[in-house]
Amino acid sequence: MKYFIYARKSTDDEDRQILSIEAQLVELRAFAKRENLFVYKELVEAKTAKEPGRPLFNDMLKAIEKGEAEGIMAWHPDRLARNSVDGGQIIYLLDKAVIKDLKFPTYRLDNNAQGKFVLSIAFGQSKYYIDALSENIRRGIRLKLSKGIWPQWAPIGYLNDRRARAIIIDTGKAPFIKRVFELYSSGEYTLEQIRSKMNYLGLAGKKDKPLSRSQYQTMLKNPLYYGVFRYKGEMYEGTHEPIITKKLFDRCQEVMLRRGKPKKSIKYFVFRDLGMVCGECGRSITAEIQKGHTYYRCTKRYTNCSQKYMREEELAAQIRSFIQKVSLCDDWTKKFMGKLEKEKYLALQSSRPQQQNLESKITEVDNKISKLIDIYLTNAISLEEYQKKKESFINEKKELQEELKDFAAGGNNWFEPAREFVTSLNKAHYAISEENLESQKEFLKKIGSNFILKERRLVFSTEGTFRPFIKDAPFLNWRRGWDSNPGTQLPRSTH
Repeated sequence: MKYFIYARKSTDDEDRQILSIEAQLVELRAFAKRENLFVYKELVEAKTAKEPGRPLFNDMLKAIEKGEAEGIMAWHPDRLARNSVDGGQIIYLLDKAVIKDLKFPTYRLDNNAQGKFVLSIAFGQSKYYIDALSENIRRGIRLKLSKGIWPQWAPIGYLNDRRARAIIIDTGKAPFIKRVFELYSSGEYTLEQIRSKMNYLGLAGKKDKPLSRSQYQTMLKNPLYYGVFRYKGEMYEGTHEPIITKKLFDRCQEVMLRRGKPKKSIKYFVFRDLGMVCGECGRSITAEIQKGHTYYRCTKRYTNCSQKYMREEELAAQIRSFIQKVSLCDDWTKKFMGKLEKEKYLALQSSRPQQQNLESKITEVDNKISKLIDIYLTNAISLEEYQKKKESFINEKKELQEELKDFAAGGNNWFEPAREFVTSLNKAHYAISEENLESQKEFLKKIGSNFILKERRLVFSTEGTFRPFIKDAPFLNWRRGWDSNPGTQLPRSTH
């Protein structure tokens, strides 16, 4: 009698303790030799038996039906079937005497009514094991979700902690992840530029493989990095330590949304997207190249405008002159940062009432989430409405928690923008020294608005940008120091 040797092992959790393929083959070969059985062919399959449809298993049964062999050897009945379809097929072929014998080193089976009954019990036990295990896994996932624990494999930047059964920050990669978000939020880098820069610095995925452009995009869309996560359409509060803030995440989404809009293929002019308008007729300012030089001019659409062309070099000189007046050198940046730290400490002493107010608001949001669950359980709202509202509450709570964290650290809503403001003035200093027109333009867009070009002179408003910021500063004595900064002075409302 000819026998197939069939060895199987899947990568599923329930099969991890099963003998390896090689170990099964060693056992089966020794068993065949000991029992003096003729091996027709060995088949090795790395696929789960939870569902029917294993290619090699099906080919083996077809070969037996054609008479190529009469029996099967396997390490255990559960290697052959863990679902009712495959198990029933084997028993049916035994009934029809198509399969004349089954051999197992760990399991004795006689090809008679009692043997087939015992085999059906073995197949049933295998299926029960799978079903029970799946239910236990789902129960474990539900428990993790209720505790705010990410239930799957940790994304890049985090590690799976087997002891805590949670995810923890990968201290080696987390700073790179944060930098990815910071670079993208600036709007100055494309995904491809970020991929090239960060991969060069050593950021890699599983098995140290370089990250692709799509992986960076997926990373930038993942809310898990700011402390919440979505699982099967529902948002959950995470208990893991966030790598970034929600504000930084939201800025990245804005950049991605803006870049996702289709754009016409036009020639790029560095100052064109300032949104300048003509000071005479109010039409838009466009740009064109004439005799190797870039000129900015009024479109003069449907009007007789008398404004003349302006060369890019002349416009750049005016912008550079303004930025020089408000830029900060390294020494003065260091002085202002020192003052900020002192004011931050003083703010800590008077911030307790605000902290208590935020704590109260967080408790209110928790109550809203609890009531929302009760409303959903009474079928008063649909699952989609529940998930949408819950996501809104969780994000609101996350924003309040971040604001509370700022207060606890000794600051308030003013101090973090203050740091960014002073840093941006220092960056402006380098944009001038490095003659980087792109950086100069981006700085101008941050501090100005309503850009008007008239008589070859650029004017714009700083109201609503950083002038109120300086005016409302809690440290009035800074203004005297500001004016003493060489080459730096308070800007007027228009320039």
